[in-house]
Amino acid sequence: QVQLVESGGGLVQAGGSLRLSCAASGRTLTSYPMGWFRQAPGKEREFVAASSWSGVSTSYADSVKGRFTITRGNAKNTVYLQMSSLKPEDTAIYYCAAHTSRIVIVPTRVNEYDVWGQGTQVTVSS
Repeated sequence: QVQLVESGGGLVQAGGSLRLSCAASGRTLTSYPMGWFRQAPGKEREFVAASSWSGVSTSYADSVKGRFTITRGNAKNTVYLQMSSLKPEDTAIYYCAAHTSRIVIVPTRVNEYDVWGQGTQVTVSS
């Protein structure tokens, strides 16, 4: 069973940047599409970005397109979310997730992911 651990969250001023990391233990992430989601207080978990298992195909929520980039590490066992031009509305807990059934090439829905990390807090001050 693969386990995911996110890191890299923190407090940043509007306009700043952060890079989130998601590392796997237990099994390799090599063959799994991966995604990033976020959840703000009082709101539902929402899609942020996703990558195919190879990293060649990606998808982004309209709200982050052009500002966030999802990449996979060279060993494919780590997934990153580079966040730039951060806005206060980006404040949320960010989760990485794995789509271990490999049915969808670039999954974008919460219910398409079956393994989740514990989340990392990102706070953007104005």
